[in-house]
Amino acid sequence: MAISEPGFWLALAQIIWIDLLLSGDNAVVIAMACRGLSPRRRRVGMILGAGVAVMLRVLFAGVVTTLMSWPWLKLGGGIALFWVAANLVAGGDENEEASDATDSLLRAIWIIAVADVVMSLDNVIAIAAAAKGSWLLLMIGLAISIPMIVAGSAFLMAVLDRFPIVVWAGCALLGFIAGELIVTDPGLAGFIGHLEGTWMEKAAGIAGALIAMAIGYALRQRRQHAPEPT
Repeated sequence: MAISEPGFWLALAQIIWIDLLLSGDNAVVIAMACRGLSPRRRRVGMILGAGVAVMLRVLFAGVVTTLMSWPWLKLGGGIALFWVAANLVAGGDENEEASDATDSLLRAIWIIAVADVVMSLDNVIAIAAAAKGSWLLLMIGLAISIPMIVAGSAFLMAVLDRFPIVVWAGCALLGFIAGELIVTDPGLAGFIGHLEGTWMEKAAGIAGALIAMAIGYALRQRRQHAPEPT
C-alpha cells in the first residue's frame, strides 16, 4: 500500500485509534511496575517500558494469529500474568538502598516485558489486521503510540501515588485478562469446550481477578512479616 493512496492514511488512523484503545493495560503495568522507583528512574522506566511494549507488538504482528492458535500458549501466558499481577501488588522493600536502584529498574523493566509478551499476543491482532500486511503502516502507527503509553503511565502513576489502593484495581485487571486467556486456550477446548465469547469467559475473568488479588495479598503479607536480613 503506497503512502499516496487514501487507504494508507485511513489504515494509519485506524491503527492509531486501535492502539490508543489497547494501550490502557500496558499503561497500567508500566505505572504499577515503576511506582516504587525514584522520580528520575521512573521516567527512564516509563520510556523503556513503552519501547518494550511497542517493540513486542511489532515482533508479534507477523505471527500472532498462528501463535494464538497454539495449544497451551494462552494457558502459560495466563499463569505468567498471574505472577506479574501478584508481584506488582506484593511490591518490594520501599526503603531499599541506593545501590539496589539499578536492580529495581531492571526488575521493573523485566515485569513490564513479561506482561507485554502475554498481552501483546492478544492485542496486536487488531493492529495487524488494520495494517493489512503493511509493515510501514504498522511501525509508524506503533511508534506514534509510544507517547500515548508514556502519558497514560505518567497519569496512572500520579493516581497511584495519591491513592495507593488503586493498585488493587490494576491487579484485578491483569487477573481478569489472565482468567480469560486461560479458559480460551485451544488446548483446553477438548476438556471444557470453546468458551471464547461466552458468559463463562467473563466469569473466568472475574475469577481470575479474585485469584490474582488473593495471591498478591498472600505475598504482600509474607513479605511484610518476613524477618529482617542480618
